[in-house]
Amino acid sequence: MCRSWLTILAALLLSPAALLAQSGPDAARAFREAHEARILTDFAELLSYPNRASDLEDIRAAATFIRDELAQRGVESRLLEIDGVAPLVYGELRIPGATRTLGIYVHYDGQPVDPDNWTHPPFEPTLYSASMEAGGTPVPMPGLGESVDPEWRLYARSAGDDKAPIAAILPVLDAFEEEGVVPTSNLIFFFDGEEEAGSAHLGDYMDMTSEALEEIDVWLFFDGPAHQSGRPQVTYGVRGSMGMEITVYGATRNLHSGHYGNWAPDTGNILARLLASMKDESGRVLVEGWYDSVAPIGPEERAALEGLPNFDDQLKAELGIVQSEGEPETLAERILVPALNIRGITSGNTGARARNVIPNVAVASLGIRLVKGTEPDQMRDLVVRHIESQGFHVVSEDPDMETRLRYPRIAKVTGGGGYPASRTEMADPAVREVTQAASEAADRAFGPGSLVLSPGMGGTLPLFLFTERAGKPAIIVPVANHDNNQHAPDENLRIANLWYAIDLYAALFTMPVRDIS
Repeated sequence: MCRSWLTILAALLLSPAALLAQSGPDAARAFREAHEARILTDFAELLSYPNRASDLEDIRAAATFIRDELAQRGVESRLLEIDGVAPLVYGELRIPGATRTLGIYVHYDGQPVDPDNWTHPPFEPTLYSASMEAGGTPVPMPGLGESVDPEWRLYARSAGDDKAPIAAILPVLDAFEEEGVVPTSNLIFFFDGEEEAGSAHLGDYMDMTSEALEEIDVWLFFDGPAHQSGRPQVTYGVRGSMGMEITVYGATRNLHSGHYGNWAPDTGNILARLLASMKDESGRVLVEGWYDSVAPIGPEERAALEGLPNFDDQLKAELGIVQSEGEPETLAERILVPALNIRGITSGNTGARARNVIPNVAVASLGIRLVKGTEPDQMRDLVVRHIESQGFHVVSEDPDMETRLRYPRIAKVTGGGGYPASRTEMADPAVREVTQAASEAADRAFGPGSLVLSPGMGGTLPLFLFTERAGKPAIIVPVANHDNNQHAPDENLRIANLWYAIDLYAALFTMPVRDIS
């Protein structure tokens, strides 16, 4: 354990005044209010590090910076490394006498970027007076001691997904050291460097630290957005994710549509009919067996669903849609069933590049979101069987001439794998402690009763490695604004959400061990 934390503990044990010390949330808020400009500047520095997992030199530089920042704050931190793989930043802050250990998962890598689609370079953080959509304009970074408007937005890749938690953890640790606050739990930091690339080696990194991870009572995933209403939320599960591609075939080459139209197979139409057979107009997936294995939710989850804000109408107005899939079911209800979406379709060209040809192939990319009870291989098999039921011969590679001349309809199916879904029971005692602490932090920041409890989140995280493989409960504790342009150009974070993250983490790191059985 670092000398600074030992010094704090010794001072607390020797001083009766320690009984009057500030609480963790009070200390963190006071520190933040006194150092807002510095915290914002530090966040901008973190965001300036490019962080695509496949760019190993850049991603290692980002990991090294984060490791060193943790070490400066008394965390025993190091990089775990596998050849050719983004490092994992591992850290421990052990508290003598603590009877609970929290695992803190954050990912520091980000989605790829096309700078041409960004208003500003994605790794040159730019501060705005409000969101661009609301007419915000660039403002200079504040100097030390200058005021910070909580409605400002900081634009950069990974501002919302997922460097903001790191930028909030560091000042919480600073505040605790400055005010003599000691966490009530051991803290193990597990910062993933390839989440956006599928976390393919996360299990290997877990194996490297299996003895320490076994001590963890509950995992806190610091990732994801707040509820669409703007209220803070805690979620207890995530969808799984997998991708598939379907290619259908016509002639062996593109054909002139005047010479061959009405005669040669129209690949775009063939693919459109196949895709339309998978889903009806209401959004119900028509693949046989699609919903059969969905795990039911418990009474606590059902009560949480019923208590969620009725926000669908406002969200539809914000997004410019009149009718959502699955109405009258709400977004929260739809997230709890497996989804099949078309991520993209290609068949020739459109606009100025359109040509008078019948394309020889058409390709669709499917995005499949899984829920607890559904497994990637199982759902892939259902899709393949459905394609076969529509009269297609399914292959895994481009067909040879013999195959082409034998079957009138051929579909190549590739892809699969991905993450299974995961959901933690809300009734778990360790989970209830976290929920209570998060509720108190939300009440403090937003007013009584503001915390939204959601059984599941629409996005995907590698929770299953922790809940299924390691057998530990895991909760998602998101802080980013819901309109942060996650994965898209002009990603951003509303500064008020960073301030809330500091409040929340301080509460979680100092929550008492309660008997709430």
